[in-house]
Amino acid sequence: MRFFPRTTTDLIEDAFDDMFNFSFFGRGSSLPMSTDIMERDGNYLLDIELPGCKKEDIKMELDNGYLIIHATRNGAREQKDGKGNVLRQERVSGNFQRSFYVGTLVKEQDIKASFMNGELKVIVPKKEAPLPPKKWIPIK
Repeated sequence: MRFFPRTTTDLIEDAFDDMFNFSFFGRGSSLPMSTDIMERDGNYLLDIELPGCKKEDIKMELDNGYLIIHATRNGAREQKDGKGNVLRQERVSGNFQRSFYVGTLVKEQDIKASFMNGELKVIVPKKEAPLPPKKWIPIK
């Protein structure tokens, strides 16, 4: 997902990225990372829900303009009857990730993140590449 789509092609690629970013298609995650993205004071603010995750189970990387967030959740909690049989287990465990295009001008040291109560807050400065200057083509 790109913060600032530059062309119609970018919009189409983003739609396909979102559509195919599910484990059903063999990519992405089976656990959602619900994310709110806001723009404020020249920054993008990401508010990402990661219930059941611990701070040490979350990793972020910047790769070719993409901010990639990896997380692991171990929600396994068994409820057994008096004989030791599992009655029901509905906790979801697994590894998952999500990526956001932030542009190639953003550096690792520019990104700030905090995690509390299952909520990851990330601040990314808005740095868009300047448009190239117009080049006039002579007519002969």
